Amino acid sequence: MDDMNLAEGISMKKDDDKHTAELTAEKFPYSKENEEMVTKNFWAKTKKFAGKIPFTKDAIAMYYCAVDAKTPLWAKGIAFGALAYFISPIDAIPDALLGLGFTDDAAIIAAGIKAISGQVTDEHKEKAEAFFNVDNKK
Repeated sequence: MDDMNLAEGISMKKDDDKHTAELTAEKFPYSKENEEMVTKNFWAKTKKFAGKIPFTKDAIAMYYCAVDAKTPLWAKGIAFGALAYFISPIDAIPDALLGLGFTDDAAIIAAGIKAISGQVTDEHKEKAEAFFNVDNKK
């Protein structure tokens, strides 16, 4: 998926007065382009916004899940798709809008984590935690 079509695989629904996103393997098949975008740009954006956005740890755990050789291809598709949306400069809500800019990203990351929850292991979560522990020691 290219940047302009990235959001096409995302279905939004309203639950109890809040909007949530839903990601499925059918709507987010594995894409080499998404994998390349994420592996190239993920850490730069993550380091820039770490501590400023509440879902950073989930995004990092999802990243480790996506690059894990043991993760099934369908889960990699969802993870790389959600992470590509997060790092993409083209957003439904531009990241520069303070207070609102990451709400769409948060919904996508949360939906991605929910969709692949059985694939995100304790090891992935521990690596995400270690990122913050190392970062705080600097």
